[in-house]
Amino acid sequence: MIISISGIRGILLNRQNIPIMSMPIESMLLAVNSNFLVFSVSSDDMMGQSFASLVSTVAAAESAIGLAIFVMTFRVRGTIAVESINSIQG
Repeated sequence: MIISISGIRGILLNRQNIPIMSMPIESMLLAVNSNFLVFSVSSDDMMGQSFASLVSTVAAAESAIGLAIFVMTFRVRGTIAVESINSIQG
């Protein structure tokens, strides 16, 4: 619970840099994994552990794709500040 609340707070308080905005998302996924594993062990069920491995796989893919997007945006724009990315829309 504390990890997920700090992740939400991290997203809300830091809105200047996109890579730093993605770190709280990863910590919230870690909190979800911890909950899945704890409740899986306490209820003697393997489904929570399989969901935890699925969430870990999705988090790794999200990190890899996000890093590729950050690198390409930095090469094109020269910065990865949120204000400059908002100008892409229009």
